[in-house]
Amino acid sequence: MINRVILLFFIACVSTSLLSFINKTEPAPKAQIKTLVIDPGHGGIDPGARGSFSTEAEVSLAVSLKLGKALQEEFPDLKIIYTRTTDVMAGNKRTKDEGLRYRANLANESGGDLFIAIHCNSAPDIPHKQLTGYRTMATYVGRGKKRRKVNKKVPQYRHWSTPNPAHGTETYIWAVNKNEAKVSAMNKIAAGEEYGEMDSTLTIELPDPSDPAEKARMLIYAQNYFKKSLTLADLVEKEFIASGRFSRGVKQRNHAGIWVLQATGMPSILVEIGFMSDDEDEKYINSESGQQEIVEDIVNAFRTYKQRVESRSITTSP
Repeated sequence: MINRVILLFFIACVSTSLLSFINKTEPAPKAQIKTLVIDPGHGGIDPGARGSFSTEAEVSLAVSLKLGKALQEEFPDLKIIYTRTTDVMAGNKRTKDEGLRYRANLANESGGDLFIAIHCNSAPDIPHKQLTGYRTMATYVGRGKKRRKVNKKVPQYRHWSTPNPAHGTETYIWAVNKNEAKVSAMNKIAAGEEYGEMDSTLTIELPDPSDPAEKARMLIYAQNYFKKSLTLADLVEKEFIASGRFSRGVKQRNHAGIWVLQATGMPSILVEIGFMSDDEDEKYINSESGQQEIVEDIVNAFRTYKQRVESRSITTSP
């Protein structure tokens, strides 16, 4: 019996060594980007952010179609899949939640190697409040026989709002954990700057990190896709800066509005190309020259990213 155990142990060791040798001598398949999924944000029943003369759905669709055309011309072998090509909710779905699920399912079922969502940002007007004086008002205090009339000074305020100065670009990646200090390229989110994809009407659930299955899935995402997503996002923002745009940086978030980033089994980014709430940004992202420049910037970033991925210069460990 002992001899049999020793023999089995010896065979196992030899097998492990042989597999290790094969793995070392046979090169791993070359990583390639063959399928790109482009996701124009919103659409149809969901116009997204509204500017003074345009909507996020309109602008994101126009830029997405131009981006796909430019990439197809430079990379004719690249398969490009759009989540929508007209002004409809993705998949012609009835709700925003259903549209989000369709986008993720389409990307995953298509075997996408990369997911790029195009959106436009927005920031609410800034409210102001100023004390203008006091007004004397009669009021009653006490109860029963002790009830009496008194004069009370009530503060008077003037309320108004001014346009929010927020403008520029930013690119989101999915937050695989809440430790933003882990990634040096991340920008700390200042209070009052939670703009864009935080739609309170969405009921789609975020992953529960305390759930073992969800925790394991998020670990896989971190190991395989996190650094690649971060690399591409950083390249996009650097191209915007080179074109003279104001970059708000790369941001790591896990809000429901960018749920699609964690639901796609591939590196994925969401690019906010400008603020609909800023007059100059809205004019720029609607102009032919502005859209062309945005497309060129993203194409440049994609080109560099593709070269790095296919040369294996991007590690996948978190």
